[in-house]
Amino acid sequence: MSLNIENLYKTYGKKNVLNDISVNFQAEKIYGLLGNNGAGKSTLLNIINNRIFDTKGKITLDGRLVTENEKSLNNIHLMSEDDLYPSKLKIKSLFHLMEGFYGDFDWKLANEMLSEFELEPTKRMSKLSTGYRSIAKLIIALCVPCEYIFLDEPVLGLDANHRELFY
Repeated sequence: MSLNIENLYKTYGKKNVLNDISVNFQAEKIYGLLGNNGAGKSTLLNIINNRIFDTKGKITLDGRLVTENEKSLNNIHLMSEDDLYPSKLKIKSLFHLMEGFYGDFDWKLANEMLSEFELEPTKRMSKLSTGYRSIAKLIIALCVPCEYIFLDEPVLGLDANHRELFY
């Protein structure tokens, strides 16, 4: 399964954020996206995940356009610093929600990670520190059955011990 980005542009008003980006991602490989603050990394990831729209270009997964394509989008997951989950939801309920959305969830891994990170599954997202919210979102990202997992600022708020555990 191949994720292709061809001639992608994104502008906000007169400001060019992404200019003619083309890249090919292969499944089961790890990539790093490096750049200065404001270079457009998060913008690119949000476009790939259909959270925002490009100005021009094409993103395909196995030759099918990703935009407005539920089957393709269900193979892509973006973990970001954005708090997109209901804040009153308990962690375990959130995991069930993701299982329903993606059709599966790796409960064994999720429970192992909850234990390793000492994260209580009955806590509400709104009651978690920034670091523990990041951990909950990381667990989701690693437990959904997606071919492509994108992590944007995955260690935001994690202390040194939790960063080491994540790595």
